[in-house]
Amino acid sequence: MGFLHEGHVSLVERARRENAHVAVSLFVNPTQFGPREDLAAYPRDLERDRALLRAAGCDLLFVPTAAEMYRPGATTAVDVGAVASPLEGERRPGHFRGVATVVLKLLNIIRPDRAYFGEKDAQQLAVIKALVRDLDVPVAIVGCPTVREADGLAKSSRNSYLDAEDRRAAPVLYRALSAARDAWQHGERSPEALRALMTTVLAQEPRARVDYVSAADPTTFQELTDPTPGPVLLSMAVQVGRARLIDNVLLAAS
Repeated sequence: MGFLHEGHVSLVERARRENAHVAVSLFVNPTQFGPREDLAAYPRDLERDRALLRAAGCDLLFVPTAAEMYRPGATTAVDVGAVASPLEGERRPGHFRGVATVVLKLLNIIRPDRAYFGEKDAQQLAVIKALVRDLDVPVAIVGCPTVREADGLAKSSRNSYLDAEDRRAAPVLYRALSAARDAWQHGERSPEALRALMTTVLAQEPRARVDYVSAADPTTFQELTDPTPGPVLLSMAVQVGRARLIDNVLLAAS
């Protein structure tokens, strides 16, 4: 959606290494924002984005308008079902319907062989994989690792909302995920205990307001309840100042 950072650039650079040509779409998609979300305030800087993409090796930049993407009277949308229901889907009704619809439209317009998405948005990546699988879209979806700041904060366009004190507080998400990952590596297999540990770490930061913490099946995104050998997707959404931040860590099966 633009206002690019090093995470986005890493997708372009990987695509450059693996393909003869690279196309990028920039589109702040109105249908994936709720009525009280930050569509109008979402950061935009097209000329800066153009320069970053040119340096990263982008061959084609597609920047449609909302009127071009959504013609008057259009009523068709994509519902990807159960994988879009929990977590972000529950907190942001209609969000993944908007994501799936615009991604399908963009894939149909560009017709790439491969499409690259960041693993920071783990549920979004799962939604897109389900869309491509279920509707037989001829494209390979490639997930790429989360790019982080030196203190662990996941790169995000919404990090620009953070003032100095909020920026200091924001790495608490990664500290909470890391604490649960360390517990897993030392033998903890209770999803409930992992969620409790993440919640405890987040509670130590007064500027953090927890939306959810999750220890879920990485395929269905349903919360796990019984001790499990994994894999487990740890994820969370936390409000820090003006920014609603999400992050995740995948725990491999033991």
